Amino acid sequence: MVCNERVPALDEDLKKTLGPATAKVLAEQLGLHTALDLLHHYPRRYAERGELTSLAGLADQLDEHVTVVAQVADARIHTFNGGRGKRLEVTITDGSGRLQLVFFGAGVHKPHKELLPGSRAMFAGKVSMFNRKLQLAHPAYEPLGADASDRDAATAFANQLIPIYPACAKLESWKIAKCVDAVLPGAREAVDPLPAALREGRGLVPLTEALLKIHRPGTKADIEDARRRLKWDEAFVLQVALARRRHADAQLPAVARRPAPGGLLDAFDATLPFTLTAGQQAVSREIFDDLATEHPMHRLLQGEVGSGKTLVALRAMLAVVDAGGQAAMLAPTEVLAQQHHRSITEMMGELAEGGMLGGSDQGTKVVLLTGSMGMPARRQALLDLVTGEAGIVIGTHALIEDKVQFHDLGLVVVDEQHRFGVEQRDALRSKGRQPPHLLVMTATPIPRTVAMTVFGDLETSVLDQLPAGRSPIATHVVPAKDKPHFLTRAWERVREEVEKGHQAYVVCPRIGDGEDDPKKKQAAEEADRRPPLAVLDVAEQLSRGPLAGLSVEVLHGRMDPADKDAVMRRFAAGEVQVLVATTVIEVGVNVPNSTVMVIMDADRFGVSQLHQLRGRVGRGSAPGLCLLVSEMHEASPARARLAAVAATLDGFELSRIDLEQRREGDVLGQAQSGVRSSLRMLAVIEDEEVIAQAREEAARIVAADPELEGLPGLRDALDALLDAEREQYLEKG
Repeated sequence: MVCNERVPALDEDLKKTLGPATAKVLAEQLGLHTALDLLHHYPRRYAERGELTSLAGLADQLDEHVTVVAQVADARIHTFNGGRGKRLEVTITDGSGRLQLVFFGAGVHKPHKELLPGSRAMFAGKVSMFNRKLQLAHPAYEPLGADASDRDAATAFANQLIPIYPACAKLESWKIAKCVDAVLPGAREAVDPLPAALREGRGLVPLTEALLKIHRPGTKADIEDARRRLKWDEAFVLQVALARRRHADAQLPAVARRPAPGGLLDAFDATLPFTLTAGQQAVSREIFDDLATEHPMHRLLQGEVGSGKTLVALRAMLAVVDAGGQAAMLAPTEVLAQQHHRSITEMMGELAEGGMLGGSDQGTKVVLLTGSMGMPARRQALLDLVTGEAGIVIGTHALIEDKVQFHDLGLVVVDEQHRFGVEQRDALRSKGRQPPHLLVMTATPIPRTVAMTVFGDLETSVLDQLPAGRSPIATHVVPAKDKPHFLTRAWERVREEVEKGHQAYVVCPRIGDGEDDPKKKQAAEEADRRPPLAVLDVAEQLSRGPLAGLSVEVLHGRMDPADKDAVMRRFAAGEVQVLVATTVIEVGVNVPNSTVMVIMDADRFGVSQLHQLRGRVGRGSAPGLCLLVSEMHEASPARARLAAVAATLDGFELSRIDLEQRREGDVLGQAQSGVRSSLRMLAVIEDEEVIAQAREEAARIVAADPELEGLPGLRDALDALLDAEREQYLEKG
C-alpha cells in the first residue's frame, strides 16, 4: 500500500489508493468502492488501549467473527503424533473471563514468539466450541507492542481509543483501520452539506472534523460530537429529498373532486346499519379536504387490523365517482383483490349495480380485473373502464398493463403499500389525464419516525379506534416442547369453537409441496433445527388425529387462483371448518365467523406479522382467540417476542418492539433499500428527535429555495447520498 502525501480524491476507486486485492475485498464483502464510501464505514465501537474487552459475553456470539482486546495469561506448545504434530494453546484473559486460542502446525512459531504471557494484543476470529470450551482457532492478531522497536508507535498509540470496524473474514478490523488511514487525508475535501447557519445554530461540528473524530477520536467526547453531526447529515439530506418531492407534488395539477350533494356517497351513507367511529369521520374529513384541492392528494392511511380502513377508502372512492371520476383500488394478491371486490359490492348492495337491471339509478358499476380472469370477462371489464361505465375497479397489478385505459381516473387506492413496487404505483398514476389523487393504506402500524423516513412524502392519517361490536382477541403462548399437554388442549379448544358453530385458522410457515426453498431447509438442518412446519403435512396430521371428523382444507400461494378462490368461498360460506394456510391469509381476509387461530412455529414470524395474522379472528361479535405455538426455550429471545405479542393488542407498541429487535433494515424492507443504505449512523427509532427536527429544517429550506441554488454543498450531497437510482425511488414514492 503506497501512502505518499497525495490526497486521494473522494470519488476515486479504492484500487488506486489501496491496490486491487484489498479494493476487491472491500467492494465484494462490504460494498465499499470509493474513498468516500470508506470514510462513511464507521467504527461499530471502540476499545480502550488499557481496557480488556469483555470475554464473558462471547457465548452469545458462537460462529460469529469477533474482535477482542486481551492479555496473554499463558502460552504452551503441545506435541502429538509422536512429536510430529505441534499445537500452540494460548489462554487470554480480561478479568471477566478466559478464552483459548489454538494454532497448529508450522503456524505455531510466530505467535509463540510474539504472544508472551503478560503481553497484550487485539485478536480477531470466529468463535467456536471445542470440548465444551469457547475458542478462537488460528485467530489473526495485532500485538499492542511495547518493545524497543515498537516504543514510538506504542507511545502514539498509548491513550488511543481503538476503532473496531464492521469487518469480514478476509479483512480484519485493524486492516480496515489501515485502509481508512490511507483515505483519511481526503476528508479535508469533503463537501459539507449542512447550511452554515443550521450547523452553527444546532452547535454541530464541521463535516471534516466529524469524519476525523469518528475514525480517530482522542476522547469519548470526540465520538459523541462526531456521531451527533453525522446523524444530522443522514436525517437532513434524506428529509430534504422528501421535502423537495412534496414541494414538486404540490406544484402538479390535479382535478379537484368534490362529491355532489344527494349523490352516490349520501345514498351509500344512508344504507349503513351503523354510525362511523369518530376516527373514521375525522380521517374521512382529511381525505375529502385533500380531494377538493387542485393538487394531487398523497396520503398514507394507517389503521389497526379491523379499524375500518376499507370503509373509509370506499367512501373516498364514492366521492370521486360522484364528482364524475373513476377510482382504482390496487391489491397485492388475487385472493385479496377478489376479497375486496366481494366485500365492497356487498357493502354497496344495489348501488354497485349501476346501469344493470334492478340496480340503483345513483349506482355505478364495480368491476374486478385480475390476471387469471377469462378473456370475455376481462374484455368486458376493460370496456367498462374505457367508457366510464365502471366507476370503481378493483384489481391486482394487472391494472397497470398498457392496454388498461380509463375514462377519467381520479383516485388510486393502494392496499398494503409495502408489498408494491414503487414503479407499479407510478405506472397506475400515469393513467390519469392529470395525476390522480393517491391514498395508500397499511394495516402494519408504522412508528412515527419510520413514517417520516420511509413515507416522508405522504401526509399521514391514523385510525386507532376499533368499531363498536368488535371483540377483543385473547392471545396465549403454547410451549409445545416444555408442556406438550398445552398443545393437546389447543386442539381441544379448536374443536370446542367449531362445535359452537365457529371456524378456525391454522397457520404454518411453509407449504411443504416439495418446492419449498431448499436453501432454507438446509439452513434449518445446519442450525440443528427441524425445518419449519408445512401446511400440507400439518393438515394431514390434524385430519387424521386431533381434528378428525372436521372439514379441514388447505390454502397457500402456489395453488391455482381459481382453486384458492373456491377454498376461500367455501370457508366464507362456513362449509370449511378449519383452514390450514400459509400467510396468504395475513391481509384483508374477512370471515367474521372465525374465532380461533393457531399459529404453528410462531417464533419464525415477525412481531408485526403475528399481529396482522391474529387480526383475522374476532372480527364478529364472538371473542377471538389466538394461540402461538413454539418449541423455543422459555428464556430465548424468540419466546420474549411471542410474550410481547400476547401481552398487547397495540400494533404501534408492537411495531416499535419489532423495530428495536430487528433493526431498521428488515422493517424498511428491500423496496426501501435506497433509504436504508444511506442510513449508517441514524437509528430510526432512537433518533426520533433528530428526524423530526431535520424534517422541519428541510421543509423550511426547500420552501425558501426549492432548487437549492444557494446551497451547492447540499445539492452535491443529495446527488452523492441519493444517487440517481435512489432519488428516483424517492420520486416515485
